[in-house]
Amino acid sequence: LGTARGVVRSVRRQRFERCRAACRVLTGLVLLGWCTVVATAAPPAAVGDTSLERALGTGADGFARALTPHDFVFPRDHGPHPDYRTEWWYFTGNLRARDGRRFGFELTFFRVALAPSMPVRHSEWATDQIYMAHFALTDVRGARFYHYQRMSRAALELAGARAQPFRVWLEDWSAAVSDKPLSPTCLALGPPQRCLNVHVQARTPDAAIDLQLEALKPLVLQGDAGLSRKSAVPGSASYYYSFTRLASRGVVTVGGEAFEVEGLSWMDREWSTSALGPEQAGWDWFALQLDDGTDVMFYRLRRKDGSVDPFSAGVVVDARGKAHKLSARAVDIDVLRYWRSPHSGVRYPTGWRLSIPAARLEFELQPYLDDQELYRTTVRYWEGAVRVTAHHDGHAVGGHGYVELAGYGP
Repeated sequence: LGTARGVVRSVRRQRFERCRAACRVLTGLVLLGWCTVVATAAPPAAVGDTSLERALGTGADGFARALTPHDFVFPRDHGPHPDYRTEWWYFTGNLRARDGRRFGFELTFFRVALAPSMPVRHSEWATDQIYMAHFALTDVRGARFYHYQRMSRAALELAGARAQPFRVWLEDWSAAVSDKPLSPTCLALGPPQRCLNVHVQARTPDAAIDLQLEALKPLVLQGDAGLSRKSAVPGSASYYYSFTRLASRGVVTVGGEAFEVEGLSWMDREWSTSALGPEQAGWDWFALQLDDGTDVMFYRLRRKDGSVDPFSAGVVVDARGKAHKLSARAVDIDVLRYWRSPHSGVRYPTGWRLSIPAARLEFELQPYLDDQELYRTTVRYWEGAVRVTAHHDGHAVGGHGYVELAGYGP
């Protein structure tokens, strides 16, 4: 009997360690797919105490790997890919109310597998998946930044994802195919994979969004036909696609006051079984939408020695929807100033000048608020709305965007 009890304790301990390791991986899924408990914010004693290296350091044996280009099929690939360790659905946007008041938002859903395979258990409580979501709202005029984190097991309909009809959710936060008819613009994009019509919503006591997002351009397969390599190590890659320009309208609620808004959003989708390499410290990610219809995405992978990783990459999408790839050497980035967080003590760059000579593009980026740090999340990072001043082919043009900064320390 004592031996049997010891075996049970050992099995329970192994399950607990797998779950704890998976949660560490999940909290690192801020960008590029590396990254019944539900909370609007992590407890103060636990926030921001997990480094990217620690969060992404668990093993990946037994999971599928991104090795060769993927045969994308939609709507199947809008849904989950449980054979891969991690996955995320990522929405950001810049919105404007009728009175000119500006808002930025982030709503991101992450999925992580507890193990590559688990015994079949005939219980509604059983699951091998965990979901996490981040919701953030930037109120520019009010100079306030709200951010929240939730986590849940994918059981009892608390959280999950499906392909058809598309939906990903964590309690009452969700992104799902809209029941509103497609516009002529979206229909003109062609086959279903070239159009997207999504309803996103998230609500907390302090802030909420209820938005309809519809594609104005076809999706973009990032990297090599959707295979985005992060290093020279085989399998250190993800499957990655984006909708770079989504017409957005709906309601933002802040401080008990509702505002009808419209603007532009961005959607990124990624799944993988990969992690930061031992020489990589983090990344700076830029997603920019210009008033002349041009969209730009670039992620700069930072190495621990301060250099730019050669696997940094991006894309320029012209006003007609044609994508032009960017290599690490195609983009020059200069930091204009820095800001130190009063919450965490971390020093972040918060002003940038970007140049893409081949595309005849130059940008200056300034955040709408310096304080857009998600410091009440398990992994701390900066993610914020930015104002864009650009010159394209010698002409001045405005715009807006989002920047994410991960892996920075005090």
